[in-house]
Amino acid sequence: MSTDKTIKGLVKSDVDYDGSSLRVAIVHARWNKVIIDALVAGAVEKLKERGVKESNIVIESVPGSFELPLACSRMIAGSHIQTGSNVTDLLGGLNFGGSPSRTGTPAPAGVANMPSQPFDAVIAIGVLIKGATMHFEYICDSVSQALMRIQLDTGVPVVFGVLTALTDDQALERAGLGRGANGKGHNHGEDWGLAAVEMGSHVRRWNQGQFA
Repeated sequence: MSTDKTIKGLVKSDVDYDGSSLRVAIVHARWNKVIIDALVAGAVEKLKERGVKESNIVIESVPGSFELPLACSRMIAGSHIQTGSNVTDLLGGLNFGGSPSRTGTPAPAGVANMPSQPFDAVIAIGVLIKGATMHFEYICDSVSQALMRIQLDTGVPVVFGVLTALTDDQALERAGLGRGANGKGHNHGEDWGLAAVEMGSHVRRWNQGQFA
């Protein structure tokens, strides 16, 4: 009888976290789109599986992984501004220049009531594959440090969904799209979706002074 020798991967939590009250943002780069699409789909699948409502999952894209930290930071800030506001689209009519005020742009007809809560977690998804220059190392380090700083500064969990692969095949396997002898691999986006629900739930408790 064969057994899986690997020690890698997210161990299933003993708690089935309920995400039905959570609001989660996914910010993804567009480089390596085939892999990105699979990772985003995996994250969304697990968010929904844990009860996160589709209307509470916000997905935004940016050109590359280097832009992810700024996007995550502004999305978190924007969700606080947005709370209690009435605008026609999720981020329309907002001023992200640092001042918590509306831009003054009139809202078109069909104004909708926007969500009454900021994001409980953000998933940053990108795919970096090593090339022939130092570009890979600089981007990996900068993005990793910046995303960590954002979650520490804001108190909002930022799930690190940036693949830092040495080869195309490594990236494909980690998106469940493997094409080699190791099989299709595992879609890490699923782990990131579960992590977002778990950390969003934890932080809500911790903010209320509740601990297990």
